[in-house]
Amino acid sequence: MCAKATMEEFEALLNESLEIDTPDEGSVVKGRVLAIEAGQAIIDVGYKMEGRVDLKEFANPGEAPDISVGDEVEVYLDRVENARGEAVISRDKARREAAWDRLEKAYADEERVEGAIFGRVKGGFTVDLGGAVAFLPGSQVDVRPVRDAGPLMGLKQPFQILKMDRRRGNIVVSRRAILEESRAEQRAEVIAKLAEGDVVDGVVKNITEYGAFVDLGGVDGLLHVTDMAWRRVNHPSEILSIGETIKVQIIKVNKETHRISLGIKQLQADPWDSVADKYALGSVHKGRVTNITDYGAFVELEPGVEGLVHVSEMSWTKKNIHPGKIVSTSQEVEVMVLDVDLAKRRVSLGLKQTQRNPWEVFAETHPTGTQIEGEVKNITEFGLFVGLEGDIDGMVHLSDLSWDQRGEEAIQDYRKGDVVKAVVTEVDVEKERISLSVKALENDSFSDAVDGVKRGSVVTCTVTAIEDGGIEVEYNGMKSFIRRSDLSRDRSEQRPERFQVGDKVDARVTNVDAKTRRLGLSIKAREIAEEKEAVQQYGSSDSGASLGDILGAALKSNEKG
Repeated sequence: MCAKATMEEFEALLNESLEIDTPDEGSVVKGRVLAIEAGQAIIDVGYKMEGRVDLKEFANPGEAPDISVGDEVEVYLDRVENARGEAVISRDKARREAAWDRLEKAYADEERVEGAIFGRVKGGFTVDLGGAVAFLPGSQVDVRPVRDAGPLMGLKQPFQILKMDRRRGNIVVSRRAILEESRAEQRAEVIAKLAEGDVVDGVVKNITEYGAFVDLGGVDGLLHVTDMAWRRVNHPSEILSIGETIKVQIIKVNKETHRISLGIKQLQADPWDSVADKYALGSVHKGRVTNITDYGAFVELEPGVEGLVHVSEMSWTKKNIHPGKIVSTSQEVEVMVLDVDLAKRRVSLGLKQTQRNPWEVFAETHPTGTQIEGEVKNITEFGLFVGLEGDIDGMVHLSDLSWDQRGEEAIQDYRKGDVVKAVVTEVDVEKERISLSVKALENDSFSDAVDGVKRGSVVTCTVTAIEDGGIEVEYNGMKSFIRRSDLSRDRSEQRPERFQVGDKVDARVTNVDAKTRRLGLSIKAREIAEEKEAVQQYGSSDSGASLGDILGAALKSNEKG
């Protein structure tokens, strides 16, 4: 019994010893290199077990294996025994396990890790982080796109872990984050040394439509196009080229955003300091058209000094026309200074002021009564516009077209392009208005006909037509109409049919209207006037004489006369 108990106890102790001393599969163990043969290292992992590991597992990417007999190394124990009676071990897996532990701690502490780019894959590169392989996206290689990553391959450098998943074996790293952080530190250091007003050298890195970015030695500043020169610069490439070293002045530094504004023109004298002396009001200068807009044209008087010719000051005669139809870019023009505002750095210029006002010239050369000839430029509801010398127009109002026709009828005889003659009746230089008259070319037939005739005069007319409402008569070639009620003082005699065409009748003038060109006539008014005159001359009915006696006496007197 004692012997049997002793054997069982010995077996239990032996099993317990084996369980304690034999490492678990899937763990990292220490071993010693016994020999190197056939491209493999034979490693004693203890517990009377040996294993083999390829030499390449002891080499970093792109480097020779770093292993010698007698070295102590850590390996990963896959299985305790394989078919040949050896332990299945791996140096790569051991390094990977150790690396993951280290990387997880660095990721948690947001620390940088060291690694080397050793391969190219779709969308980026592979990085060895001391045993663990990470993915480096192409966008995370540098702050700018990298065309050739060759110089970076195999180079040990710091990386920032962006994401990692041990279960899936995924690690994503960034080299760009390290560079940006270093760049920010460098920018802060450079910016701390800069002060507004400093003059420094810089290299043009990039040119855009609105300016250029200048490298000041680790930090970029923006040189805006408006700060490149006192004159107008249409595009920065006119005066700068990439890679050029230039001298600039620090205009503004924002310590928080690290933005720096630069200027070149600030290093030169401001031409506006002498504008007031050079460009007096009313003075005339030559300039070059630099820009044309809908509201006018900008004219450069000298580099850095531009003035605006407003569209209203471009031409005496061309109204509501685009400035580009009057001047062209780069054209040299003569302008007059109309106003100078030093505070707003504005000069108002006039183009038309360098030429005489064509209305003034016309007024001098064509006084009232002058006969002109011109082409009908336009026909409107109120008259004709006739082209005159000096590229100006004169207007013939409807009422000035004809003596005998109404304006609406007379204008029907004219067409655009017709050449007409007229007389100048008025020139208003201030309002830029010239009045013309076509009818003034001829004498007024109405005025000739009624010359000497006044209201109350008695005229002899010839009956030309009999109508229900009265009779039409003619006097000195001018037609007039006597209404039925004006044919006689006696109501019974107010009959148009008692007259015949060709009869001569005496009528009293009741109205002379030169505006409507009408002569008012009345037989009734003549009879009443004659009666009143007879009563005054030969007595009255109150003295005992009858009206017949009085009129009879008046008629006999007339006959004798």
